[in-house]
Order: sequence, then structure tokens, then C-alpha cells
Amino acid sequence: MWADLFADTLRHALLALGALALACLAGAPFGLLAASRGWARSPILGAAALGRTLPSIAVLALLVPVLGIGAAPAIAALTLLALPPIVINVDVAIRSTPAAVLDVAQGLGMSPRQRFARVVVPLALPIAIAGVRTASVEVIGSATLATFVGAGGLGDDIVRGLQTGDSRLLLIASAIVAAMALATEIRR
Repeated sequence: MWADLFADTLRHALLALGALALACLAGAPFGLLAASRGWARSPILGAAALGRTLPSIAVLALLVPVLGIGAAPAIAALTLLALPPIVINVDVAIRSTPAAVLDVAQGLGMSPRQRFARVVVPLALPIAIAGVRTASVEVIGSATLATFVGAGGLGDDIVRGLQTGDSRLLLIASAIVAAMALATEIRR
């Protein structure tokens, strides 16, 4: 049992990390575009808000005919789940940079690229990271649904515990998922 739990925990973590990495790679540019181009803000943030309302299991069901069974539809669905908080927080982070600070940087002779790299990014990073942390909690919890498309993870153990009435397995697997999600919220 313990070896299976360890393997499923590793699989669960890999599904979540893969989805978070893809969401960061896609979400940060969209958040930056929304913050820097007024015409893009409404459609991008509207799509992000719509993405928050979609049930994960429905997204999984829609992706199975396209991507088949296994890790691919699970990672795609989890990536879509992780995108909204990342996009929204990056947009808010960039737009919340104080104008006075940017004026001082310009007065010091910094180019727009230097202002972005040396002023905006360091000031925006804590808010952007908060979006990634929110997304990670959502993804870790929702990755249990990956079991329904054959992607494995701790969802296998939770379902097995439910089907067999093994409350010990159910509680242990659920506690591991909860601990993983809580671990993303620990501040250093």
C-alpha cells in the first residue's frame, strides 16, 4: 500500500507541476498583454473569468475526444484551471506599479526596458507569485479528477478507498492531497 501511495503521490505532483509550468508560460504573457494594452484587457480578463466558472470534470470530458485518455487531457484541463489566477494576478501586479516610482526611474535615465526589468518586475513579483500559489492549490486539489481519464495520481487511491470501503486509504490519500495543497501556502 505505501509503495503505491508513494508512486501515486509522485504522479500527482508531476501532473500538477506540469500543468502549473504550462500555465505560467502561457499566463504570464497574457497577463502582461492585458496590463499593457487597454484593448486586450477586457477580452483577456473576460476569458480568464469565464475559465474560473468551468467545472474541471466538464473540461476533462470535453478534452478526452480530442486528446484521448491519459496524462494529456489531465494536464490540459489542469492548465486551463490554473490560467485564470495567474493571468489576473500578473495583470493586477503590472498595473499596480506606482506611477511615481516609474517617473523616478525615467528621471534616472532608465530606458523603458530597464524600467520594466529593474522596477516593474521586482515590484510586481509578489502579487504575481500569489496568483501562482492560488493556482497551485486549485490544481493540486483538482488533480484528483485525473483518475477519471486514466492519468493516475492520488485520485486513484481516493476512488479505490471509496469503492472498497477502505476508509484508511481514503483518509490517507485525501490527507496527502490536503498537505500538498497547504504546503504551497507556507510562507518563508
